[in-house]
Amino acid sequence: MIKTLWDFTRPHTIIGSFLSVLALYLIAAFDTEGWHPTLLALTLLSALACNVYITGLNQLADVELDKINKPELPLPSGRMSWPLGFRIVAVSCVVALVSAALLNWYYFGLILLIALIGTAYSLPPLKFKRHHLGAALAITIVRGVLVNIGIYLHYYYELYGRFELPSHVVPLAVFVVGFSFGIAWFKDIPDQEGDRAFGLKTLALSMGQRQAFWAGVVVVALSYLYVLVSALLGLAEVDA
Repeated sequence: MIKTLWDFTRPHTIIGSFLSVLALYLIAAFDTEGWHPTLLALTLLSALACNVYITGLNQLADVELDKINKPELPLPSGRMSWPLGFRIVAVSCVVALVSAALLNWYYFGLILLIALIGTAYSLPPLKFKRHHLGAALAITIVRGVLVNIGIYLHYYYELYGRFELPSHVVPLAVFVVGFSFGIAWFKDIPDQEGDRAFGLKTLALSMGQRQAFWAGVVVVALSYLYVLVSALLGLAEVDA
């Protein structure tokens, strides 16, 4: 059962969210003394619970699609019932919002906005995932902008009492924006059979697998290049 629950959370997204939220805390708290365990714990709890809500809702909405694309997942494989999945998603949503509200209203609004975008990604009438551009923008806005800039500002406010975005955080956000676009296109490449059957307009179906792959490679490569150039320019300024 534990393995089934772990698989339902989509572990790669949980691990990515955990590392992102932790890294942002370490960057923001670099100039402070000591640890802030309550701040870090509640921020992590809220972010990870929101992650489970979004990924779980996506699975609940696409059980039939996943029977073709991802039959090994808990719901389409029958290892987990739909009602149990629904309860997990509902509880995760409540935990995410309550734990965020315990910190501050800015973070509550941020988590609420992320949850709303995640809902619109999976459910009609918007269902952003039906088209590659909407899907990529939803993922990019959440992962690149709201997580990196939004959560950093939350930490900074809690630690220093004001909102401030230092220049060294911007390359991180820009990199994740480009990286998220690439991932949004890459992840649909092996799912063409189900996506075609359910009328999803992914980039792999619109352009072809090879073109979608190389489009993602170019965007990710440019993101890495941007970070390298930003680092070199920053070092040059320090040396000057």
